[in-house]
Amino acid sequence: LFEHADWRSGFHPDWNTYIYNYGRNEVRSFLMSSGMFWLEKYHADGLRVDAVASMLYLDYSRREGEWIPNKYGGRENLDAIEFLRQLNLEAFKEHPDIQTYAEESTAWPMVSRPVYVGGLGFGMKWDMGWMHDTLAYFSHEPIHRQFHHNLLTFRMLYGFTENFVLPLSHDEVVHGKGSLAGKMPGDEWQKFANLRLLYGYMFAQPGKKLLFMGDEFGQVREWGHDMSLEWHVTQYPVHSGVQKWLEQLNRVYRSESALYELENDPAGFEWVDCNDTAASVISLLRKGKHPDETILVVCNFTPVPRDGYRIGVPFDGFWRELLNSDAAEYAGSGVGNLGGKQAEEVPTHGRSYSLSLTLPPLGIVFLKR
Repeated sequence: LFEHADWRSGFHPDWNTYIYNYGRNEVRSFLMSSGMFWLEKYHADGLRVDAVASMLYLDYSRREGEWIPNKYGGRENLDAIEFLRQLNLEAFKEHPDIQTYAEESTAWPMVSRPVYVGGLGFGMKWDMGWMHDTLAYFSHEPIHRQFHHNLLTFRMLYGFTENFVLPLSHDEVVHGKGSLAGKMPGDEWQKFANLRLLYGYMFAQPGKKLLFMGDEFGQVREWGHDMSLEWHVTQYPVHSGVQKWLEQLNRVYRSESALYELENDPAGFEWVDCNDTAASVISLLRKGKHPDETILVVCNFTPVPRDGYRIGVPFDGFWRELLNSDAAEYAGSGVGNLGGKQAEEVPTHGRSYSLSLTLPPLGIVFLKR
C-alpha cells in the first residue's frame, strides 16, 4: 500500500528501508495528516523534512540499472516534488506562523522559494555545505589553516540563493563523530577558544543559527540518547565561559538589526578582506537598512595575537567593541581593544578610513560605530 512494488523505486539501499510511493493519494494523505497533526494538536513550531535529496532524485545512491526514470526520462521524482509542494502549501496556509525546513544536501534550485515561482515551498534550507566546510576548517591545526582558507570563503558564492539555516545539529555529535569541542585541535584552552570562535563566526554569517543540546556549554562527551547532558561541567570556567559567550551572542543578535534585518539579502553582507590567508584572518561587514547599524566582524583563526592589524572601515568615528570571544569572562586570555578604537584617515582595503586593531588569539571581535 505505502511503498512501490518495484524495488528499484521502493527500497533505499543506504538505510535498508522502504520508500513511500508519493504518487498514491492514500500515502500523501497519511503523510500530510501526520505533519498537520503535530502542528495542530501539539502546537509544534515547525516541521523539518530529513534527507530531502533522497526524495527528489530517483537515482539517489543508486548505480545504473538500479532506478527507473520518470515519464520524461529524467531522474527527478515528480511525485515527491508535488508532495513536498503540497505539504508546504497546506502547512503555511493553516499555520502561517510556523516554519518548515529542508535538510537538502545538493544544489537543487529554489528549495526555499515559493511554489508559485517554481520552488518547493520550504521556509528554509539547511546549509550543509557551510557545516561541512566550517567543521573541516576548524579541525585543522591553526598552522595549516592558511592552506584551507577557501573553506571559509566559498559559502558566499551561493549564500543568498536560498533562505539558509547554519546547522550544527545532532548529526555532528553522534555515531562516533564526537562533540564539537572534541573536534577542535590543541590543548584545553585552545579547544574552547576555537569553540567560542566557531560560534562567533556562525553568528557573524548570514543565515539562521541552529545549535544542538549540550553544545551551548561545550559538552566534551559525544551526545547519547540514553544519557543526560553533562550540566555539571558548567562549574568549570571553560564550560561556563562558552555558556556566557552564547548568551551574549544571542543578546547582540537580537538587539543589532544588522545581524538579521537583511539576512537573506546580499545587501546585508560585504567582505572587508577575505584574502589574508597567511595570517588566517577574515573581516566582514554586516549591514542593516540604515548605515548607522553597520557592524564590523574580524576573526583570527590562529593562536597568535596580532597587534596593530589594520582593517578598512566605511566610516570615521569611534568603533566600540561589542563582543570579544577572548574576554576573561568567557575564560579567554583578555586580549582586546580596551572598549574600542578610533578610526584613522589611513586608506586601507579600498576605504578612506581604517582601524588599528588588536586581534585576540583564536578570537573574534564585533565592533560598531
